[in-house]
Amino acid sequence: MWKSGTLLLLSVLWASGELQQETELRRLPPPGKLNFGYVPAGVYETLAHYEPGPIGILFHLVHAFLHAMQPNAFPHDLIVKLAKDKFGAIQTEYQKPENIVLTLQAIYYEIGFLICAAVGLLFAILMPVVGLFFCMCRCCDNCGGEMHQRQRKNADCRRGLLGTLLFSTSLVITIGVLCAYAANQNLSSQVKNIRRLVNSNMRDLHTFANDTPMQIDYLISQYATVKNKVNYDLDNIGPLLGGRIHVRLEKEVHPALNQVLNMAGAMRETKEALENVSVSLVVLQEGAGKLHFNLSQVRDSINRTLDDPGCHDEESDATTAQLCHSIRQSLSQLQMSANFTRLPNVNPQLEKMKNVVKTDLSSVVHRGFSSLNDTPHIVIEQTRTVVNSVQNLVDSVGNNISSFSRAFPLQTCLSNFTIFISHAHAKIEDYYPEIDKMDFYRWIGCIALCCMVVLVLAFNYLGLLCGTLGYDKHASPTTRGCISNTGGTLLMAGVGFSFIFSWMLMGVLTTIFLAGGNMEKLLCEPFHTKELFKVVDTPYLINPEWKNFIPGYMYNDSELELTSESLYSTCKQNKGIYSALRLDKVFNISSFLNTTVFTKDVVHQLENFRIDLRAIILLEAEGKQNLLDFSEAGLSEINYADYLDEVNKGVTVVDVLSFAKELESQTDLMPRGPLQTALKGHVATLQRIHRQQIAPMEQAMSALNQSMRFLERTASDLPNKVTDVLEAIEAAQHLISQNATLLINQETRKYSATIIGYFNQYIEWVKTSLALEVAPCKPFSNILDTAQIMTCSFLVDSMNTFWMGLGCSTLFLLPSVILAVKLAKYYRRMDTEDVYDDVETIPMKNMEIGNNGYHSESSQGIPNPMMTSVPTYDTMNRFPRASAPPRHIDW
Repeated sequence: MWKSGTLLLLSVLWASGELQQETELRRLPPPGKLNFGYVPAGVYETLAHYEPGPIGILFHLVHAFLHAMQPNAFPHDLIVKLAKDKFGAIQTEYQKPENIVLTLQAIYYEIGFLICAAVGLLFAILMPVVGLFFCMCRCCDNCGGEMHQRQRKNADCRRGLLGTLLFSTSLVITIGVLCAYAANQNLSSQVKNIRRLVNSNMRDLHTFANDTPMQIDYLISQYATVKNKVNYDLDNIGPLLGGRIHVRLEKEVHPALNQVLNMAGAMRETKEALENVSVSLVVLQEGAGKLHFNLSQVRDSINRTLDDPGCHDEESDATTAQLCHSIRQSLSQLQMSANFTRLPNVNPQLEKMKNVVKTDLSSVVHRGFSSLNDTPHIVIEQTRTVVNSVQNLVDSVGNNISSFSRAFPLQTCLSNFTIFISHAHAKIEDYYPEIDKMDFYRWIGCIALCCMVVLVLAFNYLGLLCGTLGYDKHASPTTRGCISNTGGTLLMAGVGFSFIFSWMLMGVLTTIFLAGGNMEKLLCEPFHTKELFKVVDTPYLINPEWKNFIPGYMYNDSELELTSESLYSTCKQNKGIYSALRLDKVFNISSFLNTTVFTKDVVHQLENFRIDLRAIILLEAEGKQNLLDFSEAGLSEINYADYLDEVNKGVTVVDVLSFAKELESQTDLMPRGPLQTALKGHVATLQRIHRQQIAPMEQAMSALNQSMRFLERTASDLPNKVTDVLEAIEAAQHLISQNATLLINQETRKYSATIIGYFNQYIEWVKTSLALEVAPCKPFSNILDTAQIMTCSFLVDSMNTFWMGLGCSTLFLLPSVILAVKLAKYYRRMDTEDVYDDVETIPMKNMEIGNNGYHSESSQGIPNPMMTSVPTYDTMNRFPRASAPPRHIDW
């Protein structure tokens, strides 16, 4: 049965529908974690948990009593030894020392039960014997059978105390009967729930059988997610793999290309600087000649003006003469400072630079950038064959999974499993009428046992009621009323039925106690503490050749760590049956997935990536030659010192504009006249010369200064700079053409690892889903829990509560008998009573009110026949059953 069930479970787990056909390729997100969604899960309706409700208080009381009576730990070793010997050696060879030890251990464990059983057995044996002797004794007018009651002063107090104690005892007995009745009714009501629990478990098994293939189909269908993602990455191998390679290369190549690009910019700027120098030099040389001529004319004109008689006549004032003299002396500063004619031109260098910039080095560099940026396209072209091969392999993996799923006879196995469940359910349904009938008989029997005690209680309560209501304090024991006498008779009837029923009750309850108590201590408690599983899982217990029974029976491998406790705990957590039954021993999902989903062919094809980037040319020969021509343009031949020396001198010796302002200020100090007017005209001429000639020359000098300084910086170590740029380009080119293999292999391995990672994610997801979500075996643990609920919570707890309640009631029948016998003397009508004729020995007061408070007829003038006809002190002859007169102390 186990083996067929295992094959069925395997078939349900792995036999699924054909692999779903993938639709058009989905656009998936960039490489990352795949989302396989959630495995569709069925809902199990069985709630294998029982809450007893208010009666649970009684259950806890029973458990506490059993624990107090039997505090010993579960006898694991004892049960294992007995089980291994199959109890045969103990019976046939009980005199062996080891068997004697086992017997003593069993007695020690059961000592509490044995003591209680002995008490019950003693009660059951002695109660009828004592009842027999009690009846015989009463028939002989002993043991309270004499219908005579000695009068005592505290008779009322005694009667009240006995009545109260009997009523309290009856209440205790009533409570016990009610507890027993509640337990009996609870068991009957819970029996009706058995069908609901069984039906719920069967529906869960059907859910398990129906949902498992759907879950397996979902696992297989999710291979499409892997396939689509792999195809997406393969179709985009250019931006993914080529892009990564490009990013790695550009870190090394871009700096070199940027240096060449910077050098191209320097070429253009050098050409522009040489052009500026050439233009500025022409402007300065031409302007210097014109300026020199104009300054000479102005200087001569001012000298002629200063020859005016107003400057040195005797009639002119001293201030004017002094001003004229000062002006004449300053005219020597009004001349050219820089000599631009001696500076050579830069036409040779300019011509060379024009030839250099004819080659557009920037375009050449950008072609190098474009060639580098074309890496993804190169990768696409060079890996096209490998990509197609891998995609074909990915398709074949899906076909392998589909063919594997079709290899299992799904419909047959599923149909057989469903038929098995239905057949088992039908057989269980057939037992329900028998169960109901047996429960009815059990209920009737328990009610009969309760009715035995209820009958005694009825006599007790009716006796107390009649005795209390019919009591007359003025009546003597021989004149008590009918109701009071009936109460005493009812109490004695209760005593009789107590003797009749109590020993049978105790015998039955002792048997139930031994059965229910041991079931609780040896079955129910060990199940909750899992000690019972440890017994079942004891190595070599069931089969001497099997260490572990379940794997030994199912897989013929008893060394496999699969125990009933682990199986139950795993299913209790609603994990998959694959992990619960360790089905990897029969079908290793990891090996299957590694050989089907994650094939070596896929890995081998991914390792066949060969990427050659030698087609990438960073800088063509034209660009390299252009750089060499730039370094040989003759910039170092320019005499930058002469240029800078002349530029730093300034255009004129003195600032013409400042000279004109000074001349104007001096002219303002002169008196008005032709001299002042002439000098004013010269000031205007100087200002015009500065504005029209000197200012442009100064601008040209500034441009010349900047250009020369730039050229000087550029020409500084220019050949070495060009050499460094060319070496950087060669190093980058060598990296791409020769040394990029390591970089490409690293990125290729990363890319391959990403592709393989998708398969790994799928494998891990499948394994995790099989272990936790696919075919959750909670129904199987629910079956065991349901059996435990029906056995322990329904049957054992109710049975134990029944014997505890009714057993306490039966025990309290003993004090009830004693109290009822004593109390009946105060209710029943007696045949004789204490009567005294010796009035001399009795105080007058007592004679007036009769004996012990009873009214005396002679004291009221009514003749008392008894006292008149019977001789004095002859009471023994007249009333042979009368007691002796009471002593004075009894009053």
